[in-house]
Amino acid sequence: MQKRHFLRATTLALSSLALGSLAQAQDFPPRKPVTLVVGFAAGGAADSAARLIAKKLGENIGQTVIVENKGGAGGNIAHQFVAKAAPDGSVLLFGSVGPLTIAPHLMKLPYDPFVDLTPISGGVYFPNVLVVHKGLGVKTLAEFVQLEKKKPGSVDFASTGAGSASHLAGELFNQRAGIDMVHVPYKGGAPALQDLLGERIAAYFSAPPTAMPHIESGKLIPLATTGLTRPAYLPNIPTVAEAGYPGFEALNWYAFVAPGKTPVPLLDRWNQEIVKALNDAGVKDALKHHGLTPQPTTRAELAAFMKKESTQWAAIVKERKITAD
Repeated sequence: MQKRHFLRATTLALSSLALGSLAQAQDFPPRKPVTLVVGFAAGGAADSAARLIAKKLGENIGQTVIVENKGGAGGNIAHQFVAKAAPDGSVLLFGSVGPLTIAPHLMKLPYDPFVDLTPISGGVYFPNVLVVHKGLGVKTLAEFVQLEKKKPGSVDFASTGAGSASHLAGELFNQRAGIDMVHVPYKGGAPALQDLLGERIAAYFSAPPTAMPHIESGKLIPLATTGLTRPAYLPNIPTVAEAGYPGFEALNWYAFVAPGKTPVPLLDRWNQEIVKALNDAGVKDALKHHGLTPQPTTRAELAAFMKKESTQWAAIVKERKITAD
C-alpha cells in the first residue's frame, strides 16, 4: 500500500512538473526583457536592421526587446553566446551567413550551428556589388575577367576577412569564371574601401550601402551584383548571373535563430511575430532605405536555406583550399 501511494505521488509530481514546463514553454511573451544579440559592432548593416526590427517586435508584443552587440571573431562570439544561453525564448540571435554556414567548414567551433542553434525565420538579405577603381581601366565584368586571364594572379580583391561573405563571393567567382584573383583580407569594410579608393587594391565585393556614395561620385566602377535579381538602387548594373554566369548567387544575409533546445511552441510564436514585423510596411520602407530586403520565412524554409548555403560554401572552401588564416 505504501509503495502504491509513493508511486502515485511520484507520478503526480512528475506530471505536475511536465505541465509546468509546458506552460512555461508556451508563456509568451517571455516574462523578462528579450535580448536580440548581434555579432557585429553598432552602426553596420546587421545592427541597423536588428534595431529596426527589434523596435517593431517590442511594440507588437508589449515587451522590451534590447539589441546587444557582441562583436568579434567574425560574429562567432555572439553565436557561441546564444548557443549556450537559456532556451527560454528571452535570448535570440540575429545570425549571419558567415558563422552559420561558412565558419564551420573553416575551423573547429565551440558550437554546432545546426545543433546548438535552431532556426526561427529569415531576416534580411542583400547582394554584394563588385566594384573596381577607375585606374583599372575596365567597365564591364567581361573586361575584368579578360584582364585577369591575360595575366593570371595579377588582379587582387579585398574582403572583410578570411571566410567572410565578401571573401567567399570572390572565391565563388574565381571558380565560376576560371580565374585566380588574389585574396587580400582586411579587418573590415572601411579599410578595404580605403585601399580600393587609393588604388592599392583592384576590386572589392562590397556591401552596396558602403560603396554607393563612391559609385554615385564616379570614384568606383560597379561591374555586377551578386544576387539573382538586380537591386532597386542599382537597376542598370547586371547581376553576375546576367553577365555570363547563370545561377551565380552570393548573398549577405541575417536570420533569426535561438538556442538549440528552445521549446517548439516558443519558436512558433517567435516566428509569427518576426514574420509580422518583417511584413510591416514601415519596417519594409526603413530596411529598403538601408539597401536591405526583408526575408520572412517559415522555420522549415530557413532550415532548408541554411543547409543549401552550407553545402555550397563547403564545396568552395574545399575546392579553393580556403583557410581561416
